[in-house]
Amino acid sequence: MSTFTIDSGTSRATPSPVPGKRMTVPAIRARKQGGVTAEPIVMLTAYTMRYAQLLDPQCDMLLVGDSLGQVIYGLPSTVPVSLEMMCAHGAAVVRGSWHSLVAVDMPFGSYEASPEQAFASAARVMKESGCAAVKLEGGEAMAPTIAFLSARGIPVIGHVGLTPQAVNQLGGYGARGKTEAEAEKIVGDARAVAEAGAFCVVVEGVMEAIADAVTKAIAVPTIGIGASANCDGQVLVTEDMLGLFERTPRFVKRYDDLATQIGAAVEIYASEVRSRSFPTADQTYRPKA
Repeated sequence: MSTFTIDSGTSRATPSPVPGKRMTVPAIRARKQGGVTAEPIVMLTAYTMRYAQLLDPQCDMLLVGDSLGQVIYGLPSTVPVSLEMMCAHGAAVVRGSWHSLVAVDMPFGSYEASPEQAFASAARVMKESGCAAVKLEGGEAMAPTIAFLSARGIPVIGHVGLTPQAVNQLGGYGARGKTEAEAEKIVGDARAVAEAGAFCVVVEGVMEAIADAVTKAIAVPTIGIGASANCDGQVLVTEDMLGLFERTPRFVKRYDDLATQIGAAVEIYASEVRSRSFPTADQTYRPKA
């Protein structure tokens, strides 16, 4: 439940307290029982308070992804994203939600050096944002770090397959697992992070059969993105699925075309401003009769 009130007369941010509890890490983990997930997990990205408010009723998890670097800041990749950015946007999403479990991405350079560095960064993210979990990229090499964090009370979401923070090493954003050796490595990476303590694992940009194999191979839920309908849940970048960008990645289904709608609304506004037909008496202040 929301534990704060906001003056509705001065702020657009007016969360309505709703009886109930947030989704928890054990609840997400428990969705998969005996290798089967009867109710798939719904996850979307959120970077702002208002988006969190709109998405929260339908989602089990909200991911404050480092994709905000491209979506919000216009950066060429996720690599330049800072810990400060993730903390600030994570806090906004927590304030705008009441139901979903909020997880925040650990940005590039904030966790790779050592488990101790990862703990310091993750603790800061959780303290400053109020989120319930962090997500970090990497397979077997990151298993000791995931175990270190999990043993110290920090829930971790793993991320295998296409790992955007490694785009420079990978040479692009193409689907992974096209060779037998790479396919085996992805499955092995998923096993390693799950066994290290990750309570769920994002599987991104892999051949469908690999996502199916990963989902069968690990006891914790898999969250697919460009993976397989057989994963235990799905995640997309919200702005992609709403059609806010001209380019749509192959693995995204556009559920709307908000870019066109926004452009049309702004065109009408601009026309009314130029013709002085806005504002009207309904939008201006005049002495009361």
